[in-house]
Amino acid sequence: METKTVHVGSVLIGSGHPIVVQTMCNTHTSDVDATVAQCRRLCKAGAQLIRITVPSMKDVPCLEQISRTLRSEGIDTPLVADIHFSPEIAMAVVPVVEKIRINPGNFHPDHQKARELFGKFIMRCKEYDRAIRIGLNHGSLGKYIIDKYGNTPEAMALAAYEWVQMCVEADFHNVVVSLKASNTVVMVEAYRRLAAMMKESGHVYPLHVGVTEAGNGDSGRIKSCVAISTLLAEGIGNTIRVSLTEDPENEIPVAQYLADRYSDPSASGLRMTEKTGLRKTESDSFCHSERSEESILKAACDWGAPLLNHEIDNIPLEDEYLKDEIMQACRRRFYKPEYIACPGCGRTLYDLENTFNKVKERTSHFKNVVIAVMGCIVNGPGEMADADYGYVGEGFGKVTLYRKKEPVLRHIPEDEAVDKLVELITSDLEG
Repeated sequence: METKTVHVGSVLIGSGHPIVVQTMCNTHTSDVDATVAQCRRLCKAGAQLIRITVPSMKDVPCLEQISRTLRSEGIDTPLVADIHFSPEIAMAVVPVVEKIRINPGNFHPDHQKARELFGKFIMRCKEYDRAIRIGLNHGSLGKYIIDKYGNTPEAMALAAYEWVQMCVEADFHNVVVSLKASNTVVMVEAYRRLAAMMKESGHVYPLHVGVTEAGNGDSGRIKSCVAISTLLAEGIGNTIRVSLTEDPENEIPVAQYLADRYSDPSASGLRMTEKTGLRKTESDSFCHSERSEESILKAACDWGAPLLNHEIDNIPLEDEYLKDEIMQACRRRFYKPEYIACPGCGRTLYDLENTFNKVKERTSHFKNVVIAVMGCIVNGPGEMADADYGYVGEGFGKVTLYRKKEPVLRHIPEDEAVDKLVELITSDLEG
């Protein structure tokens, strides 16, 4: 799909350019040294854009120091500020970084006021020649759009399109849009609808494609690949992130595999990697057969679109574990609990990766349930929209457990929370 070209510093995103690979720091932004060190590693691993959360106004000077330190070392990889709920912080970071990711719908509870604030933000980004990512996630839509259309792919696309139209009206075109979901079916349909809307309007902006809260291990990689590859094969998607509940360096080889597979070979500056960063270890099945990560990614890309498009109902693979994982990622058959887990960021106040692995280990025997493990209270309750049960960090060593969208146990000590989660699920299933 032909799109406009967006510039983020020296990086160009859009038609005629290679697919851009990005990731996000999971350090605390206030820990400048740790964030700078992680940025160095991510750049070395191949990240072309790096996103950093800015949870409070006091983190803005930290972000400025991070940028200044990296630039003094000759590292010019563009930085993206990740902002939630605060138009004040969004305005403050514009002079500091090359791109700002916001959801304009959560700028203010009153929709008209949110529009006014977004209009001012557009003008500030225009003044500083910055890029904006309009980033909406399934489960974090504004009340007004949900009341009209429900929490659906159509609602996601319509919500994003309203903000896109405001950019068009302001003659501001340095815009990228994303509509992420942990549900691969919802995610693919939302992007398709938005792409069609933009194409019909004649203003087609680049799309940032990804599966949010994909989890970790083989499951997280497969879930990301089946959905992202389906869209990239249709020409939808210009920059990608593979969100894993792991060290963000691990995301880069997977995203680069997808970028190499689907980038237009004629695109200016395309580089093919040797994929030396892909894993060569045993997969998560605890069986004895060794699978290279590349073979797992290839199978997910090969079979993802036919399954998501309902062109086939099964996969002719002898590898039952891999078949089960791909079928579940495409929401065609469930052989284990479905897990949703955010990758973590500077807002996360507990050991997310280890906790998620403990939850998986303790709940693997449950069937036909969706379990979410979320890093913080800011996005967790909204973005685990599909979950039957949720484990959400409150900070200060406490956790809230959810049944569907309702908090049922609050302020639980972390060392008791996994046990309480298992008890909750067991009681519901047996009752």
